Parts: sequence; structure tokens; C-alpha cells
Amino acid sequence: MTTQNPDPAQETRTRILEAAVKVFATKGYHNTKVDDIVSESSTSKGSFYFYFPSKQDIFLALSDTFADLLESKITQAMEKEAHGMQQMDSALRSSLGLFTQYRGLAKIALVQAVGLGAVFEERRRAINNRLTTLIQTRLELAAADGSIPPLQAEITARAWVGALNEVVIHWIYTGSPPLEDSLPALKGFLLRSLGKESNE
Repeated sequence: MTTQNPDPAQETRTRILEAAVKVFATKGYHNTKVDDIVSESSTSKGSFYFYFPSKQDIFLALSDTFADLLESKITQAMEKEAHGMQQMDSALRSSLGLFTQYRGLAKIALVQAVGLGAVFEERRRAINNRLTTLIQTRLELAAADGSIPPLQAEITARAWVGALNEVVIHWIYTGSPPLEDSLPALKGFLLRSLGKESNE
């Protein structure tokens, strides 16, 4: 992003999105009103509805934003490493760092979307599926190059995503332990699922 000649329209949209993260994370979806987001963003209802037809639309936009960010960061982290297991380690570190940095967005995408209806559940599952596909692809490559034994990559990837979700959701609710403190145990668990041991 550049700081030269900022686009006022994009700035307004970003301000509304950032305000929505704060309000949703604090009040939850049902208790949040459009007026709350408008007030927090210091904009107007007209501006809000110009970019987002409804409260549902901005909530879903935030979920999509988080999914895009997560996929992008994990992909970038893995592409910096040459081998399958190094890629998985880098991806795990990157994802935990991202959850820590964007706790409000993670809460919206992974926690608040639960139980809100079919549309919201579909988006939440889509995030998990995107993450599963990334992991599955790398596991298949690692198995192909002999880094890990042959395995059912999709089932293993889904189990990994489930373990990561459980750790992150617990942290979202409680704030402890810090996600970086969970890394060695989580990494060890995931490696043992592949018949390997962590050196940490």
C-alpha cells in the first residue's frame, strides 16, 4: 500500500471495516447495530450502505478478508522454504502470528460465525476448506519427495486444521496461553501425527 495520493473512497471503506471489527468483536453479531459501526467509524449511514448493503454483508466481507489474508500469509511463508516439513513449520508459525495480530478478525471468522445460519456457516467452512487444501497440497508434496511416509493427506490436513482451530479458539476466548507459547506443543503433536518427532 502507498501513502501517496490516498483514495478517499478506499479510506472510508477501510475505516468502516476496521470499525466493524472492533464493534463485532466487542458486542457480537446480534447485538451490533449498523449505527454502532457508523459511530465507531465516524462516517455516515449513507457511506456504510454505499459499500455494504447490510450488516450481514459487512460481516461476511470481514470473514472473506481474514480468509484471504490467512491464505496469502501462509502461502508466502511456505514459498520461502524449499522442503515440505520446513514449509509446514513456517506455515504454522505464520498462521499463529497472524491470529495474534488480527485477533478481532479471527474471532469474527472462527467464533462468531458459528450458529448464525447457513450463509455464515458456509463462509466459516470455506475458510477451513481453504486452509485444509493448502496443507493437503504440501503434505502430498512432502510424501512425494520422501520427507514423510505415505498418508491420507486430506484427512491429515483436516485433523491439523481442527487442532489449530481448537487452540486458537481457546486463546480467543481466554487470552491464554499466548499463541507463541503453544507453538512447540502444537508442532510436536502435528509432527507425531506424521510419525516424526520435533527437535524443539
